[in-house]
Amino acid sequence: MSLKPKAPHPLGTCPECAEPLESGDRFCGACGYDLSAASPVPDRPTVPIPLPVDWPEPPPRDPASLTTATQHPGELPGTDSGGRDLPTIPVRTDEVPAGPGASAEAGAAEGPGASAGTDAAAEAGVPTGPGPSAEAGVSAEEGDGDFTLPAPDPRAALRAGGQAPAAGPAAAPGDARKVCVACRAGRVDRDGYCEHCGHAQPRERDHMEEELSSVAAVSDRGLRHHRNEDSFAVASASLPDGSPAALAVVCDGVSSATRPDEASSAAASAASAALVAALPRGTHPQQAMHEAIVAAAEAVNALAEPTTADREHQNAPACTIVGSIVAGGLLVVGWVGDSRAYWVPDDRTSPPARLTEDDSWAAQMVAAGLMNEAQAYADERAHAITGWLGADSYELEPHTAAFKPDRAGVVVVCTDGLWNYAEGAEDMARVVPPDASARPLHGAQVLVGHALDGGGHDNITVALLPFAVPSPGAGSA
Repeated sequence: MSLKPKAPHPLGTCPECAEPLESGDRFCGACGYDLSAASPVPDRPTVPIPLPVDWPEPPPRDPASLTTATQHPGELPGTDSGGRDLPTIPVRTDEVPAGPGASAEAGAAEGPGASAGTDAAAEAGVPTGPGPSAEAGVSAEEGDGDFTLPAPDPRAALRAGGQAPAAGPAAAPGDARKVCVACRAGRVDRDGYCEHCGHAQPRERDHMEEELSSVAAVSDRGLRHHRNEDSFAVASASLPDGSPAALAVVCDGVSSATRPDEASSAAASAASAALVAALPRGTHPQQAMHEAIVAAAEAVNALAEPTTADREHQNAPACTIVGSIVAGGLLVVGWVGDSRAYWVPDDRTSPPARLTEDDSWAAQMVAAGLMNEAQAYADERAHAITGWLGADSYELEPHTAAFKPDRAGVVVVCTDGLWNYAEGAEDMARVVPPDASARPLHGAQVLVGHALDGGGHDNITVALLPFAVPSPGAGSA
């Protein structure tokens, strides 16, 4: 077991807003602070846990636990992984109309001084866009064929004691470069930063949505990170008997590794392609999921660059993965890491369930009997992952499980950017809209909005796969 080492940066975090920095950053992606003017701070590297670890034998497992190959959802426990009720933020599950009411709610959430910041920004001539409400946080604007997002809210800089960016000089005639989405005046240089205010510009991956007839997914950068290191892939296929299959793969790049965004993208694409190729051939969905995770691992391994002879791949690109297949009356999940899948029945009187078990420090402490759940998840190391895809990972152990629900529902496949705000199965069920099976894209948007309203401290990705009980006489995989 090892904690992924962090990519070094002389400063560690931005001196202005405390945003985590990565090697090579010249400006802070959150506030635009010029990092060249700051003095370095002493490096505090992550200390790996000594190996090997002498784990005690885990206690016997309940036969009705998630290790059973095929189960009904009523047999699965719907408990919080920490053994306690987690506070959640109420979220609207109907259409939230835009208007004065939404603005008032956003202002109340921002706390005292928000209105004053808005007025100050207006006086400075800075356009103020909508706040990070559930709907505004998951919307995107498209123009001239390029993907853009609403301008960052300048009130954040005002609340932090900074100054709202002033209007810059008019662009030179004939300058075809993009205009900065923050100050609306400066031009964007080749590195993606505004030459006037220094803000990093939104990337295409900052907000992504995709909807098919039987699955939908949404991914968002969140409110604290300067790029989106999550990725997803959704697809549909057909089994040999002609029955439909839907699949979703969600990956979370390990931020402390190099090029995490490339790792998650490569893994999601490779896993999806493997599943789309295997299912029509008649491969059992659970076996297909196992092979897809192996293919994803190989794709991430290929990104690694050899370093020294004594450690072939140091701090190589890495990511977690979780996927789900709905086909032939089966619900199949597979994962490595701490991204999760949940089952939420349409009938909310039936119990929901978490379908995956984290590869994390806390989960191993509990499984080994060294700590109870309350102690393990209260530790600052709780979310350190013990399994990932990457050239410097230990032996790959894909987890797969198959379930056969006896009622209709929806599968929630997500990264920790969402489940940190709805960790327990009951918590997740409370924020999934009642009509998520009929409107999976809207349901995914609401869930991303819930995480944004909760603080958006991480990248957020969620896919929803509706599950319908096969009619009598229908074939099965």
